[in-house]
Amino acid sequence: MKISYGINEVEQVAKNLLKNTKTKTILFYGHMGVGKTTLIKALVKVLGSNDDVSSPTFSIINEYKLQDGKIFHFDLYRINDIEEAYNFGIEDYLDSEHWKLIEWPEKIEAILHQDADKIEIILDDNNNRIISLK
Repeated sequence: MKISYGINEVEQVAKNLLKNTKTKTILFYGHMGVGKTTLIKALVKVLGSNDDVSSPTFSIINEYKLQDGKIFHFDLYRINDIEEAYNFGIEDYLDSEHWKLIEWPEKIEAILHQDADKIEIILDDNNNRIISLK
């Protein structure tokens, strides 16, 4: 699935993505500034959380509440190796049945579940985002 969208269409894109994902683990690939966190904010809203969503760049993980569960939002950009992920208990999060939205998943690919949904975001020449769901 491939979608091209402007930033003002991000909530509709989030709804469409959720209809097409197969798991509660979504991996976000893309360069810095491409809109990963913006899309995650829309996904969190569409999933039903009223929490304020911000990038967990320095905290590494943010937790958002849902009526019937939680969303874990990871930004792994600042970790240096998989050992740092083990130090904050990444395997407990990955093994949970809650939603897991992971930016910079390439840092922990060796321990990710194979059935996760993968999203790649790129910018085109018109500053639109092009999303690929794999």
